Amino acid sequence: VLHLGDSRTVTVTARYADGTSRDVTRWCRFTSIDETVATIDERGVVAIIGRGEGAISAWFSSKIALARVVVPFATQIPPEVYSNAPRNNVIDDLVLEQLEKLHLKPSPSANDATFIRRAYLDTIGRLPSPEEASVFVADRSPGKHERLADLLLARPEFIDYWTYKWSDVFLLSGAKLRPNAIDAYYGWIRDRVSINMPWDQLVRELVTAKGSSIENGATNFFAVHQDPETMAENVSQAFLSLSIGCAKCHNHPLEKWTNDQYYAFANLFSRVRAKGWGGDPRSGSGIRTLYSEDSGDLIQPRTGHPLPPAPLDAESLDPNDPSDRRESLARWLTAPENSSFTRSIANRIWANFLGLGLVEPIDDLRTSNPATNEKLLAALAEHLRAHRYDLKSLMRLILVSNTYRRSSEVLPENKDDLRWHARAYPKRLMAEVLSDAISDVTGVHDSFTEIALNDGSTEKITGYGSDTRAMQLRDSAVKNYFLKTFGRNARDITCECERSHQPSLVQVLHLANGSTINDKLSSQSGRITALLAADPKPEELVRQAWMLCLSRMPSETERKEFEAMLTTAAAPEKRQFVEDMYWSLLTSREFLFRH
Repeated sequence: VLHLGDSRTVTVTARYADGTSRDVTRWCRFTSIDETVATIDERGVVAIIGRGEGAISAWFSSKIALARVVVPFATQIPPEVYSNAPRNNVIDDLVLEQLEKLHLKPSPSANDATFIRRAYLDTIGRLPSPEEASVFVADRSPGKHERLADLLLARPEFIDYWTYKWSDVFLLSGAKLRPNAIDAYYGWIRDRVSINMPWDQLVRELVTAKGSSIENGATNFFAVHQDPETMAENVSQAFLSLSIGCAKCHNHPLEKWTNDQYYAFANLFSRVRAKGWGGDPRSGSGIRTLYSEDSGDLIQPRTGHPLPPAPLDAESLDPNDPSDRRESLARWLTAPENSSFTRSIANRIWANFLGLGLVEPIDDLRTSNPATNEKLLAALAEHLRAHRYDLKSLMRLILVSNTYRRSSEVLPENKDDLRWHARAYPKRLMAEVLSDAISDVTGVHDSFTEIALNDGSTEKITGYGSDTRAMQLRDSAVKNYFLKTFGRNARDITCECERSHQPSLVQVLHLANGSTINDKLSSQSGRITALLAADPKPEELVRQAWMLCLSRMPSETERKEFEAMLTTAAAPEKRQFVEDMYWSLLTSREFLFRH
């Protein structure tokens, strides 16, 4: 623990296998993980320039070591604030421990209306109905948050949402696969989500898949990765959150992976073959058979010779063994002692619910990019191991924690918190969830009839009914202007960077004047037509609008202003007033963001 203005000199000692040790400080390369907290020069002198928690990395001989730097904020928080704070499980214990160390005050719990909206959006990707929200808010019995978590984890929409999330990671795209292969691949993922297959088992099935691309949808994972190098890079990125691509041409500049390690790892996939399929994924019979040859190796270009196949930081396999090398890879990959495998999925799940990963970017778990709360990430990983990689178990642990329940209210004592979870962080709804939310409120769904191909052309498709939700799309190539504008994952590469949450002027203009909201509000087959047909009172129109869009009752000021406008509106103008009221809600930050 240091203070503003402090300086320290780092000393690095290398310990060798023969038992000797040596001061190697002068040969190290130093990096500050967060230069808003501390800087470090080439001599290893650390200067504290800001408050928070950061880290210093030292790199020597392809080895990286970290030193944590903690600089408490200037606020003075009584100890009882932390000792008396609500705690439901280990998450709360470890978050509060860090907040106390940093002198950050936790925000109070969110109100029930905010919480149910947040929990629905994060768990099943849709808004609660007005009835569901009203029942939850009115419920005063103990344990209702736990019951809500169990309810959401059992909802059929949970399957839609998480099948879609994993489809992003596994790159389901009609730009690369034929429709029958997409259907098989999607069905394989959906079946496993529906039975809550343990994550390690799901990954083992995927990595070792063989057979027909139609009968075993998992084989299509290898159809979108056409060479051993790409297979290796995407397996590492998807399941270990480690990017090794930079080591393809030279030793990795930001991590310990060497060029030889890259080609030894890629050689695990050198015998993967497919037959019955041409070079264009959308031509030919559309049915491939994936299998493993009993011989063949990947050449290391630098030496002109193959390297013995080996998982990262693991013993090499016998290069003459004719068995499928992916079987050994899968055992190593999903072994409980492979901490990167468990930490990777734990961090992805945490980021989904808390809006921010313990490691950011969430698929960048290199040693030189440490977690903001290492104890917490380790605890989440241990929970997964103890519960045999049951993802729902981890989701429930998060959902029932008081950390997840915390409001987004900014206090003077936590205004500088951007990553330690003293409060909830608002996040814009992902494109597909936002699209479905607009459809649910307006009562008008989109039509999905075309896919966009790589050459810029489109192709007609069938199979999506008039009530299909964006979260039920099997294919990221399905053409939809709104989803593209709001940053849908194109599934070109296995990287979270493929999805964008960045605002843009095009998004603003589309919300204001585009067809997605305006045409749905004016549709004669939509919700507003049905509401007005019953001739409801102004107060009922206002209440219904707020509950549908925001899952809460309008405030007194909101209610009075809109009721007054609706009461005085002439009959021909009433519909326009109602449409404008819904438009103002659907384009508000409160609707667009999960908070």
